[in-house]
Amino acid sequence: MSEEKIISLGSKREKSHKEQEHSSNKEDDKNIKEPIYCSFCGRPNTQVVKMVQGPGVNICSECTMIAVQYLILNDRMPSAEAQAILDAFWGKCR
Repeated sequence: MSEEKIISLGSKREKSHKEQEHSSNKEDDKNIKEPIYCSFCGRPNTQVVKMVQGPGVNICSECTMIAVQYLILNDRMPSAEAQAILDAFWGKCR
């Protein structure tokens, strides 16, 4: 079973069907050859467990966990909400 290491959450704009066909091979080649770097720690996707790719920003799973832990420890979120987020995250990773 193959698992995606890079998860894309969106793009800056929607491409037309013709643009998608034309650029899909180039994008596939680019994604295979060029690593994607975490915008926070700078590590490439080859050195982390997972990478979440958003419009103009990337975050690795390790930086995501640090951010969640920071928010929990500093009472930035109610504990019930924080636990729900952690449960959802770990449920998808299993």
